[in-house]
Amino acid sequence: MNRFEYKITKHPAETFGELVYYCTEAGECTLDQIPHDQTETLENILNAEGATGWELVQVSFGHNGIIAFWKKEMES
Repeated sequence: MNRFEYKITKHPAETFGELVYYCTEAGECTLDQIPHDQTETLENILNAEGATGWELVQVSFGHNGIIAFWKKEMES
């Protein structure tokens, strides 16, 4: 049976310069309006954790940053 360890990381909005998630008043959200540097910053975070064996489980966005949930298989 596989065993996993988990960790949670917080990344404040300042990490992104300005954390922006675009939604219309009707509640429709699109990614095409998010500035490239913000997606690049998130990509760098994902790649850095992935390089050390962590797999992203979920990411949640808030007005003051993001929180990421990771898992890694434990050595037997």
